[in-house]
Amino acid sequence: MARVIHCLATVTLTLLSLGRQASAEDELLRVMLQGESSEQLAALVRQRGGIVTHDLHIINAIGAVLTRDQLDGVLLSPLVTRHIDDLALAPAEEEPELCNVGGALELEISSNALRWQLYNKGEADVSLQTLELQWPERLGALQGVYYDGKLLPYTPEVDKASRSLTLEISGSTPLTPGLSSLVALRFDHPADARAPLQQHEISLSARFREGCAAELIPGYATYGTDTYFPSVAGASALHQLGITGQGVTVAVLDSGLWEHASLSHNTLGRYRVTGRYDAIANVTGQEVFDESGHGTHMTSVLANSSPVTHDGKKTRSFMGIAPDVDIVAVRAFNKSGQGDFLDIVRGIQWIVDQREALNIRVMNLSFAARPRWPYWLDPINQAVMRAWHAGIVVVAAAGNEGPEPMSIGSPGNLPYIITVGAVTDSWTPDNRNDDYIPDFSSRGPTPSAHIKPDIVAPGGHIAGLTRPGSTLTLEHPDYILSTGEFVMTGTSQASALVSGIAALLLQLEPDLSPDDIKCKLTSSAEPAINNDGRFSYSPFQQGNGYVNATRAVTLGKRGCGNVGMDITSEIDNAQHYEGPAIVSEEGEASLPGLKELYAGEATEKGMSDNRRWGVKAHIERSGAPLANTSPIDWPGQYEEERAIIERLSQPPPSKK
Repeated sequence: MARVIHCLATVTLTLLSLGRQASAEDELLRVMLQGESSEQLAALVRQRGGIVTHDLHIINAIGAVLTRDQLDGVLLSPLVTRHIDDLALAPAEEEPELCNVGGALELEISSNALRWQLYNKGEADVSLQTLELQWPERLGALQGVYYDGKLLPYTPEVDKASRSLTLEISGSTPLTPGLSSLVALRFDHPADARAPLQQHEISLSARFREGCAAELIPGYATYGTDTYFPSVAGASALHQLGITGQGVTVAVLDSGLWEHASLSHNTLGRYRVTGRYDAIANVTGQEVFDESGHGTHMTSVLANSSPVTHDGKKTRSFMGIAPDVDIVAVRAFNKSGQGDFLDIVRGIQWIVDQREALNIRVMNLSFAARPRWPYWLDPINQAVMRAWHAGIVVVAAAGNEGPEPMSIGSPGNLPYIITVGAVTDSWTPDNRNDDYIPDFSSRGPTPSAHIKPDIVAPGGHIAGLTRPGSTLTLEHPDYILSTGEFVMTGTSQASALVSGIAALLLQLEPDLSPDDIKCKLTSSAEPAINNDGRFSYSPFQQGNGYVNATRAVTLGKRGCGNVGMDITSEIDNAQHYEGPAIVSEEGEASLPGLKELYAGEATEKGMSDNRRWGVKAHIERSGAPLANTSPIDWPGQYEEERAIIERLSQPPPSKK
């Protein structure tokens, strides 16, 4: 069964059975039929007494419900060239997590006390066993530990060298599923108001007798005034120049949209949701209410029009990547974040059909399904190819199935589109030396040996808007910030971010084709480079490197997107393409010459003295780089980029 992966969890494509309860002899089957014409197939099904559920003319297919006898009769017709008849299979139920505790992302800090909320998201009671903490000297000694207001007896184990404590807790009240408890720590000395205590100065974790644990994250300095990722991705600098995605329409195919003012209106207060389609109900124009919350969060990453503020003053940057784009919201995922691939194809079809009427230039697909067929036979991929061919830039998530190789999902395994993996900034937006690719980000190659992802983008702890009371907020209360924003992590967020960058490029150069956009993004991306000049990550992990909107504008090229591939012949089923990857019998993936480019050693997760993102940081790193053992001429690339930037910085010649 194919699986659709949203950001926080892996979910199964829900292919729910329709219709009445049937006997074994006339059990209803959900099928997809493909041929020369969807109209002919629909007529054929109706002649046999079946029900047509989906008209998928974009791929010359239909969805239908038939009995086995009806299907057997339909398959006798030469009009049917392909069928998939197992769509009513119920997804396997996941085992419930008995012990699953989440800690609030924010620590409440007062003068001499710290408060941390713990949430029981599991299926059974849990009991606090130990607290491990480390704090700055200026707070003084620990005076008391409280759990839901009750002073706890504890036995401390002190590590004086690191000023840390491990507290063995006894007598704590069990935490019931669905509820939360407050851990409070009181210290000797109040913090100096002139030097406020920051969350990253505190290390705190809670372990429970049942085996699970929660750990406090370092966090950003503030929330609610900045989302940080637009700056990290180079979009904030473009905002300062008025490049905000104005005049570009982006379709988000997801779970719907909560029309919060910062999403439904652009930076000038103009309403900008220009189209809505519910692909599940097959209804156009009505509100696509987001029960899940995922689609709203993707739209927030892409287009949040709230201004970034510093010291209470508005800046000329915004919370989303492209805050002035117009939005088309398409719902194909339900309350649980599950989607039927027939609905997904129908949603893509509607977007392609409405491309000219709504001026849709970009389509974001923040999901990934386990590849079930070769890329050219996957029905979702077939629809996506037609979208790309129609002139729509398609950006898809790589998936959250890493770090295993060959874990890229569909439609991200489609070689034509822009597939995005994730990178995290380690909560230090001004320092890229600790940015790394997290384990969850899916790796290539694809089953057809193509190098994926194409690029990586910020996808760790991304703050955005989502609907209060949505499934995500109910299942993950620990991810809700005090400002009301919701924090998510995954390649879904990275995909939405890159869709926003594509819109910025199209505002500047409306004539760019999807292949041009792909070329600009990949040619300007910054790979992670070790001191010896070799890659820190393989191309199957980082693709072409770390995306940057400003570099895409200034250094991005044309003419390198999908060179050597013909999407028209692909759609006509006349030609399919194998990538350059070599996969051994043991499942190890390589490329010709990869050993000279990549040492194969794991790089640090966090701060690194060895890894630098991009040729500029590599060449200009403190201390001379080691002798270059890579066949890539990094100094030459550095000089080439510098010359381009210097040329662009020159004032235009005066007119005489």
